[in-house]
Amino acid sequence: MSNQLGETPKQEQTLVSHLVELRQRMMRILIIVFAVFLCLFYFANDLYEYLSAPLTALLPEGTSMIATDVTSPFFAPFKLTLVLAIFLGIPFILHQVWGFIAPGLYNHEKRLATPLLISSVFLFYAGIAFAYFVVFPLIFGFFTSTGPESVAIMTDISSYLNFVLKLFFAFGVVFEIPIATLLLIWSGATTAKALTEKRAYVLVCCFVVGMLLTPPDVISQSLLAIPMWLLFELGIVLSKFFVKKTDEDDLDDELDAAIDEDEANSQSS
Repeated sequence: MSNQLGETPKQEQTLVSHLVELRQRMMRILIIVFAVFLCLFYFANDLYEYLSAPLTALLPEGTSMIATDVTSPFFAPFKLTLVLAIFLGIPFILHQVWGFIAPGLYNHEKRLATPLLISSVFLFYAGIAFAYFVVFPLIFGFFTSTGPESVAIMTDISSYLNFVLKLFFAFGVVFEIPIATLLLIWSGATTAKALTEKRAYVLVCCFVVGMLLTPPDVISQSLLAIPMWLLFELGIVLSKFFVKKTDEDDLDDELDAAIDEDEANSQSS
């Protein structure tokens, strides 16, 4: 049956071994995330207090956050702890992904992928830190000071959690722009010169994305758009170093492959 389908037993065995390895790595990821979650769950309420500090510090005296759902006091900290366990497990998750795909990469691709993986983790965490320490105090200060005096500000804990998680994810992804820019240039989809010529359009797109991903105020929109533009410029600068070096590595790999092929042909003859 395998011969009729054009597959040899060796190919079938290789596919099965890959699937087994994928399952093992997925299980390791789940175990690590679950272990981190168990370690953090005891501090779930404290973690939520820390997360809500940028807002509670600005609330008027005598007001506090509320829970409009009877299950919110439990599920809001639970959800926060689970998401935090995934965020903290990102280095291990990427390590497992890298271990699965690395055997299929060329040497120059491995040399480029390793610093990119490390940089992507750092930039994702940097985006979250930027949102918490810079963006949150500014936008919450704006929102808590613009409401009518007759309206008491009492934010629901679940709504607040959903709001900040969206911003965390948005800023974490946005801070990956240098990696995305570098990969686009490295893959040949575009060039650094072409992106430089479209700088004005990129700047406009940054403010449009900032408008869509942030609350409707100029402060938070600018706090997302300006870092996006600066990170885009950083990606172009990095590409001038990495892509040139990678092209030289490509030539070396092709030369080595040609030498190996000539040696194999000479031995066979």
